[in-house]
Amino acid sequence: MPSYEIVIKNGIVVDGSGAPRFRGDIAVNGGRIARIGRIPAEEGARVIDATGLIVAPGFIDLHTHYDAQVFWDPYVTTSGWHGVTSVVTGNCGFGFAPVRPDERERAMLSMTAVEDIPTETLRQGLPWDWVSFPEYLDSLERTPKAVNVLPYVPLNPLLVWVLGLDRAKAGDKPTPEENAEIARILTEAMEAGAGGWSAQCLGRPGHPEDRLMQGDFDGTPMPTDVMWPETRVAVAEALARLGRGFMQLSGTSITEEEFESLVEISGRPLIWNALIANTRSGGLYRRKIEWLKKCQEKGLPIYGQAMTTDVPVPFSWLYGGLSVRPPVSTVFEAETVEEKIALLNDPQIRAELKEFDPIVYHAYPDMRLHRTFTDEYKQYEGLRFKEIAERTGQDPIDILCDVTVADGLRTEVHTGQFNASLEGLKELVDYEYLIPGLSDGGAHLKTLSAGMYGTEYIVEYVRKHGWTSLERAHWRLSALPAHCAGFADRGILREGAAADIIVYDYDRLAYSDPEFRHDLPAEQLRTVISATGYRYILVNGQVTVEDDKELGVHSGALLRHGASTGA
Repeated sequence: MPSYEIVIKNGIVVDGSGAPRFRGDIAVNGGRIARIGRIPAEEGARVIDATGLIVAPGFIDLHTHYDAQVFWDPYVTTSGWHGVTSVVTGNCGFGFAPVRPDERERAMLSMTAVEDIPTETLRQGLPWDWVSFPEYLDSLERTPKAVNVLPYVPLNPLLVWVLGLDRAKAGDKPTPEENAEIARILTEAMEAGAGGWSAQCLGRPGHPEDRLMQGDFDGTPMPTDVMWPETRVAVAEALARLGRGFMQLSGTSITEEEFESLVEISGRPLIWNALIANTRSGGLYRRKIEWLKKCQEKGLPIYGQAMTTDVPVPFSWLYGGLSVRPPVSTVFEAETVEEKIALLNDPQIRAELKEFDPIVYHAYPDMRLHRTFTDEYKQYEGLRFKEIAERTGQDPIDILCDVTVADGLRTEVHTGQFNASLEGLKELVDYEYLIPGLSDGGAHLKTLSAGMYGTEYIVEYVRKHGWTSLERAHWRLSALPAHCAGFADRGILREGAAADIIVYDYDRLAYSDPEFRHDLPAEQLRTVISATGYRYILVNGQVTVEDDKELGVHSGALLRHGASTGA
């Protein structure tokens, strides 16, 4: 009788620890790695021939908004196609628990406003069979999953639950008793299995009139944007009492000293978001790297998460995605193709677009014509609209409108993300204690599909540019985030660890251009990026993807306290 359920034979093992690769076999039993070494094929009930293939731990994505999508998409795609075997949800303080029944509609409208997830998709896709956070975890556990999920406790719902909606949005200062109640609810959620807490703080405490914040659907601030430092201290102290968990925090209103203080108070790690190699930031990301290095020298576990993806963002006058403000939104909101074309031909609309030029193309200096279906403009594919303008003597906005009209709105336009430069991206890769990714998976669905960040990291930064070794890449993509976020049994291929394993063809590994699909609940639109080169993806010891195709195997788990049940 075979000794093991699966034996992966003759692979090039990059185990995620940073140690040199080696050729060997891995045996899997009961969802765990049972043995690593030389294992006879006859000892496996199933043998996977990994000759010439890389065998590595699955990627761990600490920044997603799959809180809702997991209920209708077990593979939480794009991520599940691209080697991601575990995700953390509940980021930025946004989420759906605890939420009272009469506040569900507003919670969905808020998530549409801040994370661009269609409200009708949420209405049809969320089961809403919970009120409290522990009940939400139970619902997640019941839901079929092809990846593992570890949720944060988002602080916005906690503030609303304790203070009430109006007071939370007004930035009222909680009483000591109210802060204690917020900490109690957090503790209850942590004891049920949550991984920590998250918040985004872009405004000043008690100043709902600030306009630097990411507004809710009705123009009011999100509660954590106007929350008080005392509340952050209260939830940090809760983690100290528990002795576990981690914090995900971002915000322009929080000083570096407060970030450091929260780590001192809690004794727990903090994930700081986000480092972006933006050429227009005045070198902000470099200054933050220097601060993170100083924290490291002090022994403070503050880890920066970096936006290492530089995949194009698609834009289409047919589908939208670039701006929600007039005059751009005026075209998007027209119901028919004929009405949109009429607006794009309207001299007044074009004049307004040219005045609106910071959004349309100055903010996206590499906005380019990706695909056209007309002979007239075919020669310009791949060029920036500004470059086409220089060749033709026309205004870039007129070209954008003309080619779109000629294509019957089918024109595909690509822009860059956050004006990232190649030099800046290399700096993010060079500082090895930055967590790569920040996929934002499940959010900004019309424009962003960055769950492919692990594929891109290996294809672009290891294989193409040679900025880092494959060993260090897999340590950054798996072991480092597992360490930071308290994953108890994942991130490194070792005996006894959960068998979250990817087997891929290094030379064939690739990702597609973004494409639009109407496959969300309520037939809403999103962008996806496909994968090539993943021969096998195993989650908890079962093959979920084979030759880049979903198998419909839902072996993912809710990782209460960072581990699967019974670990």
